[in-house]
Amino acid sequence: MRDFHFPGRSPVFATSGMAATSMPGSTLAALDVLRAGGNAIDAAIAAVAVQCVIEPASTGIGGDCFCLYAPAGEKRVYALNGSGRAPAAANIEWFEQRQITALENTSALAVTVPGAISAWETLLARFGTKGLDELLQPAIRFAEGGHPIHPRVANDWAASIPKLQKNGTNKFLPNGGAPKVGDMFVQAELGATLRKIAKHGARAFYEGEVAADIVATLREKGGLHTEEDFANGRTVAGFVDPISIGFRGNTVWQCPPNGQGIVTLMILGMLGSFDPAKEGPLSVERLHRHIEAARLAYRDRDAFLADPGRVDVPVAKLLDPAYLKAMAGLIRPDAAMEELPLPGESDLARHKDTIYLTVVDKDGNACSFINSLFEGFGSGILAEKSGVMLQNRGFGFRVERGHPNCIAGNKRPMHTIIPGMVTNAAGEAIMPYGVMGGHFQPMGHSLFLTNHFDYGLDIQEAIDLPRLMPLKGKIQVERGIPMDVVEKLARLGHSPEPIAGPHGGGQAIFIDRKRGVLVGGSDPRKDGLALGY
Repeated sequence: MRDFHFPGRSPVFATSGMAATSMPGSTLAALDVLRAGGNAIDAAIAAVAVQCVIEPASTGIGGDCFCLYAPAGEKRVYALNGSGRAPAAANIEWFEQRQITALENTSALAVTVPGAISAWETLLARFGTKGLDELLQPAIRFAEGGHPIHPRVANDWAASIPKLQKNGTNKFLPNGGAPKVGDMFVQAELGATLRKIAKHGARAFYEGEVAADIVATLREKGGLHTEEDFANGRTVAGFVDPISIGFRGNTVWQCPPNGQGIVTLMILGMLGSFDPAKEGPLSVERLHRHIEAARLAYRDRDAFLADPGRVDVPVAKLLDPAYLKAMAGLIRPDAAMEELPLPGESDLARHKDTIYLTVVDKDGNACSFINSLFEGFGSGILAEKSGVMLQNRGFGFRVERGHPNCIAGNKRPMHTIIPGMVTNAAGEAIMPYGVMGGHFQPMGHSLFLTNHFDYGLDIQEAIDLPRLMPLKGKIQVERGIPMDVVEKLARLGHSPEPIAGPHGGGQAIFIDRKRGVLVGGSDPRKDGLALGY
């Protein structure tokens, strides 16, 4: 129970349905669909479409998506991979001939064919009860009628001004700068594209005028994309077998590689070798262990994670209990590892921009859904006629011959966005959840889950608790970590440093099956909220 003397928010309780997103308009769109008889998948897609309009730095229809879905009564978790592929011509020889050794985040070469719309259509065909024609209407209204800019959105927008200026994306720089809090922003061209998708489905995005506009824009900026690449992208989304690990009597589920969800499972597997720290969730003992487990798991991510359709990713080995126990045995209680047993802490930049949302409906269907442009405004490249901002997911590739994640034609890059799901011992879904923040996400997932299951924090408290993250030999700490704890971590050999912006943002819904109650939480680091009825 939180101390009501201090600022904060309580968990949200409801019985008939609930949605938690990072934007109020998105949460309300989901609830409207639920109250109109739609299910969790219907509501999630209506909600994410709204966010693709009103939270444009974080997500868009020019991005990718992943989903975990637990249908009521099935005791099964389905995983959907909606990540797009590099254009067919993007082979390593092309880059080597031009002496390109790394991709630029603002380059058309970093743009993969977006998978989001393919994913939405695939999910609705399998599990939905409504169509895109109905579910896209709230997003269309926001795009054509305009929407007010919320505080976190304004903050992220302002941080992306140099990128937008570099690519001449003046549509998103009204009066030469970012919109201010409360300003209205209209996206008429995007609204028209959404109308085409609502009427004709995913084909309207991957073929015809919209695809032609996107391809022409990318090729003008040096991209290798063709209209054939986009036509092939219409069916890129597909269901895959989820991966899981047991933790504290429950099972935690993630999408398999090319996503980094396996890193969450590895961290939890290592931490499962220890009892919870007696001094609590912000104790030096807890945070030190967590940092060290994360360093080891991220090391393996950067060595092995890639598109499993193109390379052999050793998933079974990385999740082998004996392997994880051995890794946990490397964690010393009295000192940080000076060097990891193998080289390679992550070289990815922090703070990729993403939206995560979760919905549970009256029947108990549980949806965990994430959609992203990768970095803020993705590549910063806007296809102006269609209003589509394009991701820069290809920035996750390596331009390094022989590396598992080396760029190649029709290959998926290693992905940072990961939805999460927890089921109980009976196989029933008890918590769809997610934590945004690109590279931070596995750390965020594991912090949230251990906050709740190890230390008894309620859903909102588990989201709120201050966070930290190991990156490039440093420990990036939020301001809420007590200073005496930071100093003690330094004495253990860590190198703490303050972080300008907070780590990620999250949502979760706990399904209290004994009492028939839904309990939701939403991260104050973002603009959104959880609501139920």
